[in-house]
Amino acid sequence: MKTGNRDAAASPFALRDEKQAAERKAPHVHILRKGFRCVTDKAGKPVPNGRSNLELVVDASEGFIPLWAQGVILRWQFADGTLEPFRDPVAAGSAIERVFGQALLAWGDAAPVKFTKSTDAYDFEIVVRTSDDCDPNGCVLASAFFPDAGRHKLYIYPIFFRQTPQEQLETLCHEIGHAFGLRHFFALIKEKGSAAELFGKQNKFTIMNYGSLSQLTTTDKSDLKKLYTLAWSGKLTRINGTPIKFVKPYHELPAADGAFAMAAVRG
Repeated sequence: MKTGNRDAAASPFALRDEKQAAERKAPHVHILRKGFRCVTDKAGKPVPNGRSNLELVVDASEGFIPLWAQGVILRWQFADGTLEPFRDPVAAGSAIERVFGQALLAWGDAAPVKFTKSTDAYDFEIVVRTSDDCDPNGCVLASAFFPDAGRHKLYIYPIFFRQTPQEQLETLCHEIGHAFGLRHFFALIKEKGSAAELFGKQNKFTIMNYGSLSQLTTTDKSDLKKLYTLAWSGKLTRINGTPIKFVKPYHELPAADGAFAMAAVRG
């Protein structure tokens, strides 16, 4: 291969200046608050077709709305070795479990699933990253997943531990919201497979919104509870024409080969 004095910019792998690259990515980045971004979901978009912007936003990125089947218990564990970098792994694990538990309690009886710590065919792992993921748009505190039958990871980054207890709590409440099936507030334009649908009523303050507006509210919880109650009862099968499908977690799949198949028990 000839390289010679070839201008580096001619290479197909030449990179932009980091700040310039971040500016180009900014429209697609969800900024939780100044200096921090969420990577579980893309940035929200303006509401299309004149729909109300005061409604719950649910995932529809696969062409249907995935919700957890009734009675689901998600099994989780710490990833092997993920706590070893801490001087006291046991204390660190206990502290993470405590704030995770507080976040679950904050959602209260609106939570559509329960969680249990188990190493027997776990559904997701909590992984503590050894380095931060930062760029000029901000740093990632944590990231989670949406409902499906695969095995997943809930990532926590080192910068998370340097936040106040309240910020840690709100971050995990937000990520748990994704695990329940919620998209970022206003994430409503179909773009590169990213789509959502509206349900219910809520004000501009929601844990899935931006900056100072990102607060877990009683309406967040009542809308989520209503969504799952109506869906489980069969009274709600579609939202704005998009079908609801119920999924079961990985550990309930009968597939012996452990394939990450979707277990749709209702369409």
